[in-house]
Amino acid sequence: MSTIVAPPVPETRARAGAPRPGEWLVLGVLLAVNAGIAAFGSAVSREHIDGWYASVPAPIWVPENWVFGAVWSTLYVLISVAAWLVWRERRRRRVSTALTAYVVQMVLNSLWSPVFFALYPAIGSLATWLALGIHMLLLLSLVVMMSEFWQVRRTASILVAPYALWVIYAASLTVAYAVVLP
Repeated sequence: MSTIVAPPVPETRARAGAPRPGEWLVLGVLLAVNAGIAAFGSAVSREHIDGWYASVPAPIWVPENWVFGAVWSTLYVLISVAAWLVWRERRRRRVSTALTAYVVQMVLNSLWSPVFFALYPAIGSLATWLALGIHMLLLLSLVVMMSEFWQVRRTASILVAPYALWVIYAASLTVAYAVVLP
């Protein structure tokens, strides 16, 4: 009598179970920190959006101003959830590199608005070129972050993809302003 042996089932990575109450608190903190970064960016930009920014010719692919708030709000939620999913894997995998990349890109993200909007009246088009440099560093850090997130939790990396696409789009706007502004 012959026995049929099934091929081995590939191991699947174990995932963290249902979130515990303390883990929900971490998600809340991540959401709050990202909301704070968004509020900071809005605060340093507000007067300039109605000031010098409104008075310069805009590239034809610039959306209405309200679109930026809606898109960024959504992206900050996605980024927070992605970082939280990675953080939840901390007992199973080394996540320190992934979370360090997350922090680096958030710092770069928070620098862009003050450099682009608030520095322009003081240093002119140099501010837009500096903002473009920040965009390039941000994109590099996003590539690292997405790669590290992919190794820890693929869903987290996928959640960050729209953010990377938006940063590329925003960089194209920064290039356009840098080229045309005096």
